[in-house]
Amino acid sequence: MVSKRSRLDSGDKETLTEDASKIMKQPLSKMAKKSHDSHEAEDNGSVFVRLLKASGLTLKTGENQNQLGVDQIIFQRKLFQALRKHPSYPKVIEEFVNGLESYTEDSDSLRNCLLPCERLQDEEASMGTFYSKSLIKLLLGIDVLQPAIIKMLFEKVPQFLFESESKDGISMPRLIISQLKWLDRIVDSKDLTAQMMQLISVAPVNLQHDFITSLPEILGDSQHANVGKELSELLVQNTSLTVPILDVFSSLRLDPNFLSEIRHLVMGKLSSVRLEDLPVIVKFILHSVTDTTSLEVIAELRERLNVQHFILPSRVQASQSKLKSKGLASSSGNQENSDKDCIVLLFDVIKSAIRYEKTISEAWIKAIERIKSAAEHKALDVAMLLIIYSTSTQTKKSAEKLLRNKIQSGCIQEQLLDSTFSTHDLVLKDICPSILLLAQTLFHSQDQRIILFGSLLYKYAFKFFDAYCQQEVVGALVTHVCSGNEAEVETALDVLLELIVLNASAMRLNAAFIKGILDYLENMSPQQIRKIFCILSTLAFSQRPGTSNHIQDDMHLVIRKQLSSTVFKYKLIGIIGAVTMAGIMAEDRSVSSNSTQKSASVSSEQHTQVTSLLQLVHSCTEHSPWASSLYYDEFANLIQERKLAPKTLEWVGQTIFNDFQDAFVVDFCAVPEGDFPFPVKPLYGLEEYSTQDGIVINLLPLFYQEFAKDVSQVTSQESSQRSMSSLCLASHFRLLRLCVARQHNGNLDEIDGLLDCPLFLPHLEPGEKLESMSAKDRTLMCSLTFLTFNWFREVVNAFCQQTSPEMKGKVLSRLKDLVELQEILEKYLADMMPWSSSAVAAKNRNKGKTGGKKQKADSSKASCTDTLLTEDTSECDVVPSGRNQVDKESTGKEGKTFVSLQNYRAFFRELDIEVFSILHSGLVTKFILDTEMHTEATEVVQLGPAELLFLLEDLSQKLENMLTPSFAKRICFFKNKGSRNIGFSHLHQRSVQDIVHCVVQLLTPMCNHLENIHNFFQCLGAENVSVDDKERVTAQEQHTMASCYQKLLQVLHALFAWKGFTHQSNHRLLHSALEVLTGRLKPMEQEQPLEELVSQSFNYLQNFHHSIPSFQCGIYLLRLLMALLEKSAVPTKKKEKLASLAKQLLCRAWPHGEKEKNPTFNDHLHDLLCIYLEHTDNVLKAIEEITGVGVPELVNAPKDASSSTFPTLTRHTFVIFFRVMMAELEKTVKGLQAGTATDSQQVHEEKLLYWNMAVRDFSILINLMKVFDSYPVLHVCLKYGRRFVEAFLKQCMPLLDFSFRKHREDVLSLLQTLQLNTRLLHHLCGHSKIHQDTRLTKHVPLLKKSLELLVCRVKAMLVLNNCREAFWLGTLKNRDLQGEEIISQHSSSPESTAEDSEDGMTSYVSRNRATEDGEDEATDGQKDQDSDESDDSSS
Repeated sequence: MVSKRSRLDSGDKETLTEDASKIMKQPLSKMAKKSHDSHEAEDNGSVFVRLLKASGLTLKTGENQNQLGVDQIIFQRKLFQALRKHPSYPKVIEEFVNGLESYTEDSDSLRNCLLPCERLQDEEASMGTFYSKSLIKLLLGIDVLQPAIIKMLFEKVPQFLFESESKDGISMPRLIISQLKWLDRIVDSKDLTAQMMQLISVAPVNLQHDFITSLPEILGDSQHANVGKELSELLVQNTSLTVPILDVFSSLRLDPNFLSEIRHLVMGKLSSVRLEDLPVIVKFILHSVTDTTSLEVIAELRERLNVQHFILPSRVQASQSKLKSKGLASSSGNQENSDKDCIVLLFDVIKSAIRYEKTISEAWIKAIERIKSAAEHKALDVAMLLIIYSTSTQTKKSAEKLLRNKIQSGCIQEQLLDSTFSTHDLVLKDICPSILLLAQTLFHSQDQRIILFGSLLYKYAFKFFDAYCQQEVVGALVTHVCSGNEAEVETALDVLLELIVLNASAMRLNAAFIKGILDYLENMSPQQIRKIFCILSTLAFSQRPGTSNHIQDDMHLVIRKQLSSTVFKYKLIGIIGAVTMAGIMAEDRSVSSNSTQKSASVSSEQHTQVTSLLQLVHSCTEHSPWASSLYYDEFANLIQERKLAPKTLEWVGQTIFNDFQDAFVVDFCAVPEGDFPFPVKPLYGLEEYSTQDGIVINLLPLFYQEFAKDVSQVTSQESSQRSMSSLCLASHFRLLRLCVARQHNGNLDEIDGLLDCPLFLPHLEPGEKLESMSAKDRTLMCSLTFLTFNWFREVVNAFCQQTSPEMKGKVLSRLKDLVELQEILEKYLADMMPWSSSAVAAKNRNKGKTGGKKQKADSSKASCTDTLLTEDTSECDVVPSGRNQVDKESTGKEGKTFVSLQNYRAFFRELDIEVFSILHSGLVTKFILDTEMHTEATEVVQLGPAELLFLLEDLSQKLENMLTPSFAKRICFFKNKGSRNIGFSHLHQRSVQDIVHCVVQLLTPMCNHLENIHNFFQCLGAENVSVDDKERVTAQEQHTMASCYQKLLQVLHALFAWKGFTHQSNHRLLHSALEVLTGRLKPMEQEQPLEELVSQSFNYLQNFHHSIPSFQCGIYLLRLLMALLEKSAVPTKKKEKLASLAKQLLCRAWPHGEKEKNPTFNDHLHDLLCIYLEHTDNVLKAIEEITGVGVPELVNAPKDASSSTFPTLTRHTFVIFFRVMMAELEKTVKGLQAGTATDSQQVHEEKLLYWNMAVRDFSILINLMKVFDSYPVLHVCLKYGRRFVEAFLKQCMPLLDFSFRKHREDVLSLLQTLQLNTRLLHHLCGHSKIHQDTRLTKHVPLLKKSLELLVCRVKAMLVLNNCREAFWLGTLKNRDLQGEEIISQHSSSPESTAEDSEDGMTSYVSRNRATEDGEDEATDGQKDQDSDESDDSSS
């Protein structure tokens, strides 16, 4: 030690010498400065000053820093050695500390001792760090001095506790405590802890915070537990110290149980803490979470953390501050910004925990998943799912899946999402890219509810986020629009329209993105094109003059280019774009009184632009009847949807009125000019006209003028023919009546003469002369019938809402004319069927006269512009379809067929939804007036069955198209993607909610008609009705009434099966609909809950089952009742009634031949059986009844007969019964919970009994394949047999494991019964191999594997119960279905037969029964394999 110290001393001398030489080399001025600034403390002979100076430290006075001439470590070593070598050691320590106390009595001296010392030594020569410690810090590093100096410091602190900071911002208490931080060694940590806690207890609040947060840097690990306990007590006493204490807890090593107690304590105060304290508190809670407590802690945190509690008051204050002075507004604004920062910091803490702790993110997902009620969900839940999706890569998929489930269950509604974005906009803005990515993913879903939620994400991101995010939103939506996916395009365009209404100024900034859609118009539907031009026109012609001119220019260029095109689909784009843009320009906008003159001039200029644009469209379309019809229909839709400026509307109305009158209307006395092949007379007039007055639609002369010319010239779009085409009659009239209705608030008195006026036509009824007509004449008559039919459809559209009885009567008369024309049209089309397809082909090649004219006439009737979009293609698709879908054959003449006009729907004018208000009509009295307007006679008109069926068929098609999800409909691969919506263009311009509201308004008249038909069939089936009365009711009338019955039930089912009722916004509609049905039973005095309404509606509808006239009506009634049960929270109460109704339909003998006439009978029967077995209380008993009663009756009945108990069970329908029973049996046993050893004895017995019944049913079904051995039956045996055995292995074998000892006989009987069934499955394997039926043999390997598993499992069960001797192994021979041995394998070697052998199983108790031959045991295993095989094939 001596030699080592001497070496160090010599080194010190060398260092001092080098330092001295460096100082000598420094400039003179610098030396002088140092000597001048050296204000050394007086050496009064104290040990303190002398030892410090000897160790290398010089004390300074005033504001000068103490100077340290040697390295800090060397100083501490020298001082320590000096103290140890001092003669009076250890008393010298006390003298040294006393000297320090005396020296630091002066505040400046104390301050100097606490501040870092000045270094006289160059950095290169320093052995320590560049940081210079204070004198006190250096002395605390010496163990012998540390306790005394710590005591001295704690005695000094109280002197400065209540003093303010010095001018230089130094707080003496903080400076003193900072000396205790990061000491290399603490001599007495317990005493230090006690003094620190004592100091904290007496310090003011502002210093308490600093002292507490300094504890982890001062104390050693051994004192963390003690400090934690004392801080917890302080936490209870003083809540204002919650934040620093919790912050310290995060840095201390504490017991998990202790942290759990603190967490519970803090969690209780979470709702009452300040916002600025919340981040620290939440951080502590999340950091104290363990794997076992994570779910509990997160669930409680989610329940108590209410960010809205802090946000909403601050926003209210901010809004109030706007009414105050600027100074107050500024201070409140600062407070609001501070609150925002705290919220951002809070969620940063949460995001950090989620990112690095998978346990926390999983617990948060589970906590949200456990919430079932929509009312219990909070905005925080949605925000956390979005944050987890964007932050945690490990649980991203789980968050997305949970979000989808919540959307589908209706737990997350639009209101909650709006609240989420408005409350957490600052937090969600940071994860905007992830939100947009999630929205894009949701857009690809097949569920409309999920797609809607994705659109809401885009909407609220645009609403609440900044300009950059808005640009990203618009860019993403444009990408969806150009994707080509129909659902994506429609939804994205709807969102863009909403965003324009939401914030038009922000959308104008992103107009350049939207303008790029114009390059993708070619592949879009007319409705999509209409929306795109509506978006761009709204942006281009905004209220700000002079803005967005570049969009206007681009739109004008596109429209002119498309209108001038000779390709029809491009001309269509131009027509839709021009009309839409004209509607936006001419829209009637409210004008402020201050700028009346300026607005008038702008309106005049816009009026000029609109009229010139419409004239351009007219001139570009007048040569093509197709284009003209489209133009009129598009313009009519515009007038119906938008309110145009009065000046523009007046000009349009006058022009259309004059054109229509000049083109189509002539005087009654006018004589048609021309050489017509048939006599022409005014037909279908509703009033008697004299020769001097009245008008007539000049249909035949106009059409024959075109028909007589060369067809190629007529159909050419470049034709020079400028006269109005008769093909535009219906569309032109639609535009006319909408203009008149808009101008006169729905009053059509100006054009009411068109309702009852006749048409110049030949007699359309073909009669016996149809066969003698030439092909040209038949085409002429068919086309005229088409035109007349469409004219009356449009007339009914126009006048259906007129209220006067006379007008209602005329509308009903026109409806009767429609039904009559429909029958005539069917005759013409049936006669033209054999050559119609070749005519279409000829039309496509060279537009020949016959085919081309026919197709042109047909297509011109289509109000749906979707048909026109594909020009030739759509026409070719529709007409031949009628040939393939002939409904029925006539029993009269050979070669004649009757076609269904449903296949020609695309060629008919679309009926508006308002037409169905005719259903309200009862008996209508129509007055027939004479020439002097006096009543000459009265006539009573009512809605007949044929007219009712006509309306209901159309309404049913509309509801199926609108209310059934598109992904639920199977569309042929080769069909045009727009074919599903052809014929529904007007319908799709209205919202689904609007359509549902209209149908709800029709429920009362539909219920009236339903009850009337019900009474009709009840009276028809009554025993007291005379034979003469029954004979008066013709078969055709019964068929019509039954069809009306079916269509009414279809309409009601489509309405109540609509998935949109699950949305909260549509609950009122559902209540209204159910109230109508409930009111049919008894008047409603007060509003009833939903459950009661569903129950009463169910009771009302089930009463109709007594009068069901057909099997199809029965199945639709059941579907309707099931749709109602889906709205109930407790549907089990009504399930038994539903099963009873289904059984009645199965046990009812339906009219002979119905199955042959209806090709969907088998599908309906399958659905009916499923409904019966799914809703009955005992599936096994129901299956046993059918197999034990119905099937034996069928087996013993003649070939074409049926079961007497179940008349629907025939040899043709047996496969359906068999398939459904096997499927339901497997489904039932699969859903049965496996037994456990902890269950009671009663539960074991009940489950064992249940499995005995199931195996018995399975045995009966499997044995039926001996009688019915067709391929479908055998395939079902393989498919569902394997599934049954798999369910037996998983659900029943665990039950047998612990039931064998107490119920040995029952278990062995169960296994033996199953063994006999598996033998038949093994025979089926042999049968499929012998017949080499690959459809069956592909199941055999898997089946055998499953049988082996069953054998091994039974053996394990016997070994478990110490009954191994009951198991033995035998060789099973391969046999066919009849049980005959397969000879080809009879002499094979043991090695070759090993594949076909199975383990046998039996019990010593029943060995005599089970071992009659060696095959019995082994068959058990092989049969099980068979069922597994077929199951695998199904999957």
